[in-house]
Amino acid sequence: LAAYQAWGGYADHCVAKAGLAMATRALAGELAPSVRVNGIAPGTVLWPDEARFAEGSPARAAITARIPLGRAGTPEDVARAVLYLAREPFITGHTIVVDGGRLASAVGPL
Repeated sequence: LAAYQAWGGYADHCVAKAGLAMATRALAGELAPSVRVNGIAPGTVLWPDEARFAEGSPARAAITARIPLGRAGTPEDVARAVLYLAREPFITGHTIVVDGGRLASAVGPL
Protein backbone atom coordinates (compact mmCIF):
# COMPACT_ATOMS: atom_id res chain seq x y z
CA LEU A 1 0.00 0.00 0.00
CA ALA A 2 3.00 2.27 0.48
CA ALA A 3 3.19 2.68 -3.30
CA TYR A 4 -0.06 4.63 -3.17
CA GLN A 5 0.00 6.54 0.13
CA ALA A 6 2.99 8.12 1.85
CA TRP A 7 3.88 6.91 5.34
CA GLY A 8 5.71 9.34 7.59
CA GLY A 9 9.18 8.08 8.41
CA TYR A 10 9.13 5.44 5.66
CA ALA A 11 10.14 7.42 2.58
CA ASP A 12 12.59 4.76 1.39
CA HIS A 13 9.96 2.04 1.70
CA CYS A 14 7.33 4.13 -0.13
CA VAL A 15 9.74 4.96 -2.97
CA ALA A 16 10.68 1.29 -3.37
CA LYS A 17 7.04 0.19 -3.49
CA ALA A 18 6.12 2.92 -5.98
CA GLY A 19 9.06 1.81 -8.11
CA LEU A 20 7.75 -1.75 -8.14
CA ALA A 21 4.31 -0.53 -9.19
CA MET A 22 5.84 1.43 -12.08
CA ALA A 23 8.10 -1.49 -13.03
CA THR A 24 4.97 -3.63 -13.30
CA ARG A 25 3.45 -1.22 -15.80
CA ALA A 26 6.67 -0.61 -17.74
CA LEU A 27 7.57 -4.29 -18.03
CA ALA A 28 4.03 -5.15 -19.12
CA GLY A 29 4.49 -2.87 -22.11
CA GLU A 30 7.99 -4.09 -22.88
CA LEU A 31 7.32 -7.82 -22.58
CA ALA A 32 3.89 -8.03 -24.22
CA PRO A 33 2.50 -9.98 -25.94
CA SER A 34 4.51 -13.02 -24.85
CA VAL A 35 4.64 -12.20 -21.13
CA ARG A 36 2.01 -10.62 -18.90
CA VAL A 37 3.21 -8.67 -15.85
CA ASN A 38 0.90 -7.91 -12.94
CA GLY A 39 1.29 -7.28 -9.23
CA ILE A 40 -0.47 -7.77 -5.93
CA ALA A 41 -0.40 -5.09 -3.21
CA PRO A 42 -1.61 -6.79 -0.04
CA GLY A 43 -2.78 -4.84 2.96
CA THR A 44 -2.53 -6.28 6.45
CA VAL A 45 -2.34 -10.06 6.24
CA LEU A 46 -2.36 -11.98 9.51
CA TRP A 47 -0.95 -15.48 9.63
CA PRO A 48 -2.83 -17.97 11.81
CA ASP A 49 0.16 -18.61 14.10
CA GLU A 50 0.76 -14.96 15.07
CA ALA A 51 -0.13 -15.13 18.76
CA ARG A 52 -0.06 -11.36 19.34
CA PHE A 53 -2.85 -11.01 16.78
CA ALA A 54 -5.04 -13.78 18.18
CA GLU A 55 -8.79 -13.40 17.83
CA GLY A 56 -9.99 -10.89 20.43
CA SER A 57 -6.54 -9.41 21.14
CA PRO A 58 -6.14 -5.62 21.44
CA ALA A 59 -3.56 -5.66 18.63
CA ARG A 60 -5.99 -7.37 16.26
CA ALA A 61 -8.80 -4.99 17.22
CA ALA A 62 -6.57 -1.97 16.50
CA ILE A 63 -5.76 -3.31 13.04
CA THR A 64 -9.27 -4.33 12.05
CA ALA A 65 -10.72 -1.00 13.20
CA ARG A 66 -8.95 0.61 10.22
CA ILE A 67 -10.19 -1.90 7.64
CA PRO A 68 -13.65 -1.15 6.21
CA LEU A 69 -14.46 -4.82 5.59
CA GLY A 70 -13.90 -5.44 9.31
CA ARG A 71 -11.08 -7.98 9.24
CA ALA A 72 -7.46 -8.40 8.30
CA GLY A 73 -6.57 -10.28 5.16
CA THR A 74 -5.57 -13.92 5.01
CA PRO A 75 -3.04 -15.71 2.83
CA GLU A 76 -6.05 -17.16 1.00
CA ASP A 77 -7.31 -13.67 0.12
CA VAL A 78 -3.98 -12.92 -1.55
CA ALA A 79 -3.91 -16.32 -3.26
CA ARG A 80 -7.35 -15.69 -4.80
CA ALA A 81 -6.10 -12.44 -6.34
CA VAL A 82 -3.04 -14.24 -7.74
CA LEU A 83 -5.25 -16.97 -9.19
CA TYR A 84 -7.52 -14.36 -10.77
CA LEU A 85 -4.59 -12.67 -12.51
CA ALA A 86 -3.17 -16.01 -13.62
CA ARG A 87 -6.49 -16.99 -15.23
CA GLU A 88 -7.25 -13.73 -17.04
CA PRO A 89 -5.32 -13.61 -20.34
CA PHE A 90 -6.20 -10.01 -21.22
CA ILE A 91 -4.90 -8.30 -18.07
CA THR A 92 -1.37 -6.94 -17.93
CA GLY A 93 0.31 -3.96 -16.30
CA HIS A 94 -1.94 -3.78 -13.27
CA THR A 95 -1.53 -4.13 -9.54
CA ILE A 96 -4.50 -5.41 -7.56
CA VAL A 97 -4.78 -3.96 -4.06
CA VAL A 98 -6.03 -6.65 -1.66
CA ASP A 99 -6.63 -4.69 1.54
CA GLY A 100 -10.28 -4.90 2.56
CA GLY A 101 -10.85 -1.31 1.42
CA ARG A 102 -8.25 0.25 3.72
CA LEU A 103 -6.49 2.30 1.06
CA ALA A 104 -9.74 3.43 -0.57
CA SER A 105 -11.15 4.67 2.71
CA ALA A 106 -7.93 6.17 4.16
CA VAL A 107 -9.19 5.49 7.69
CA GLY A 108 -6.33 6.65 9.89
CA PRO A 109 -2.66 5.97 9.32
CA LEU A 110 -1.78 2.87 7.38
